[in-house]
Amino acid sequence: MSDPTAAAVATEATQKAALWRDRRFATYWVGQGVSQFGDRITELALPLIAVTALHASAPTVGLLTAAVWAPNLLSLFVGTWVDHQVRKRRLLIVADLLRCVVLLTLPVAHFLGAITMAQLFAVALLAGAGQVLYQTSYPSFFVTLVRRDQFVEANSLLSGTRSASFVAGPAVAGGLIQAVTAPVAMLVDAVTFAVSAVLIGRVRVPDLPVDTTNEAGLLRRARDGMGLVLKDRYLRASLACATTINLFNLMAGALLILFASRELGLSAGVIGLALGIGATGGLLGTVLAGPLARRIGLGRTIAVGAVVFSAPFALLPLAGGPTWSRAGVLALVEFISALGVMCLDIPLNALMTAVTPDGVRSRVSGAFSSVNYGIRPLGAVLGGLVGEWIGLAPTMVVAAVGGSLSVLFLLWSPVFSTASIEQLDEVQSVQPTR
Repeated sequence: MSDPTAAAVATEATQKAALWRDRRFATYWVGQGVSQFGDRITELALPLIAVTALHASAPTVGLLTAAVWAPNLLSLFVGTWVDHQVRKRRLLIVADLLRCVVLLTLPVAHFLGAITMAQLFAVALLAGAGQVLYQTSYPSFFVTLVRRDQFVEANSLLSGTRSASFVAGPAVAGGLIQAVTAPVAMLVDAVTFAVSAVLIGRVRVPDLPVDTTNEAGLLRRARDGMGLVLKDRYLRASLACATTINLFNLMAGALLILFASRELGLSAGVIGLALGIGATGGLLGTVLAGPLARRIGLGRTIAVGAVVFSAPFALLPLAGGPTWSRAGVLALVEFISALGVMCLDIPLNALMTAVTPDGVRSRVSGAFSSVNYGIRPLGAVLGGLVGEWIGLAPTMVVAAVGGSLSVLFLLWSPVFSTASIEQLDEVQSVQPTR
């Protein structure tokens, strides 16, 4: 008699191998990875342009970060519109090309000696709008790209690439910025979006059917999408947890570069190196998230990730001493936080994908993002104001405590007791979740 455990392991290994060999997934994976590396340059360069070239204050830096996330307030309506579009893949390409063109304006303005704070805000808003279009179109594309039983594995691979970009990206970005200036470095990110658009154009996936019988207007369908999120016990708890994390973590995140530059006295190159070293925690998280979810359960892994993601910001005020010590604390905070976010995001994305019906994926994603990401501008602005009021170091502690308390929303929901996607499927077949 064959060993069922060995058979299960062999089957899982075969599925993983199949995902690695899938040319469509591999093509998208490469494009996503290239774009992620480019994003690390922009994340460091954009605030540095404001801080070093335009001498922006803490509230101004907070407002600039808020501008990046402000378009997410419209995610619900964008997602509702996207749900009625048949070719989601084309929308991903349009989103990439939009961001490519927008970012190209910065090196052009730099060569003309005409960069202004107004342009930085315009770039932040338009690039953010492209991101909204991309993230609302992505869920329907994703479920046609991989099988349901591959959701966790696919998210692990995609998140692993993102984590890898945080390892090498900031260090390369810091060196690049010091070598050619921040505005010129933005040219690299623009090129990565163009590469991503080309590669997505080569991925052929079937289009999901669109419900053409629903003649309700955009506002009515948007309201229904938000209603689905708020009525579903899993999505509602996930939204409350993620929104709380984003509010407080953006308070800290909006000021992180400013804190490292002014409070810790670190150069762009050292900041990039520290963040890159710390981001190896994300790589570890992508390796541990799957096994941890299988060992302690999907929901408990999400809960652990929520706390570990937020709490490390409280360590930043402890940084002191020589440069290597200050940079070391920054790297440690990034390492622990990056580990936590992978343990949060990978199982949470898999769970949300599993409980969302095909016909409303973009609408639900838009509703979720309009609240979850829409709170980020408030967090960024609040971080700037609180940082100006009580100081940057105390603001980091407030953010750490507030973000960690997000786990309470999970403890009071069925998310925490969910062991696996398979168990979730069994529960849904017995009783409705909505």
